[in-house]
Amino acid sequence: MTAIYGVPLQALFGQLLLGLINGSFYAVLSLGLAIIFGLLNNINFAHGAQYMMGAFAAWMLLNYAGLGFWWALILAPLLVGLFGIVLERVLISRLYRLDHLYGFLLTFGLALILQGIFQSKYGVSGLAYAIPGELAGGQRLPFMFLPNYRVFVIVASLAVCLSVWLAIEKTMLGAYLRAATENPALVAAFGVNVPLLLTLTYGGGVALAAFAGVLAAPIYSVNPNMGADIIIVVFAVVVIGGMGSILGSVVTGYALGLVEGLTKVFYPEGSATVIYVIMALVLLIKPAGLFGRTN
Repeated sequence: MTAIYGVPLQALFGQLLLGLINGSFYAVLSLGLAIIFGLLNNINFAHGAQYMMGAFAAWMLLNYAGLGFWWALILAPLLVGLFGIVLERVLISRLYRLDHLYGFLLTFGLALILQGIFQSKYGVSGLAYAIPGELAGGQRLPFMFLPNYRVFVIVASLAVCLSVWLAIEKTMLGAYLRAATENPALVAAFGVNVPLLLTLTYGGGVALAAFAGVLAAPIYSVNPNMGADIIIVVFAVVVIGGMGSILGSVVTGYALGLVEGLTKVFYPEGSATVIYVIMALVLLIKPAGLFGRTN
């Protein structure tokens, strides 16, 4: 069999690979969003801008400091995460007791400011970032060509998502984080520095966005609008999975990436809206999301 419903196998598997790659970015970004919302009760609309900052940090490390992709994969999330820590301490921590709308408006404004700063400095045409030499080329399979870097993106994203989920759900640190969101006074009574814990949590969520940005830099051009192009889709992923659900964000991110890829094969006209249609259906049937908890 060389085709399914008239679609060549090469095109089908190519779109499935593209769907897995997009799903990898959706999963890592929505994971960071879910951590920040689930543990800090903050809707971080600046997440897309922080993803963009991760890509630019990788580009700057290469062009200004001569540090390649592997260094950027470590340093860019740390640098952008540190920026997130300062941001949380100076601005976001003041809004925890207020309505979610205030946090949303603040981070939305921050996203516009960050995007505008990078646009004024680097323009909007995009900057090239080369695939690391160790991951250049690919494997010739019977039904498709499999680029090495794309496989690395999928594997690295899965490894990070699994590690973060295990850290939050199966370790003492994760237990402290979950307890601090439910009863911070009780956790503080045990000698835990709750404000520091929340600050580091926000920084960790921002670092995840930056990590996704570094992975995206060799695939997409590094440009100030790259975060704005993906953040709405990522919010839809988080809503479908369940606001604050760590596992829901990861599973839904990969699943919707595959659905989007298949839609491009069998019904290309609907590929741009299929995620939003699914979101509307899920909200009608289960408003808390597929993995969300109803109070």
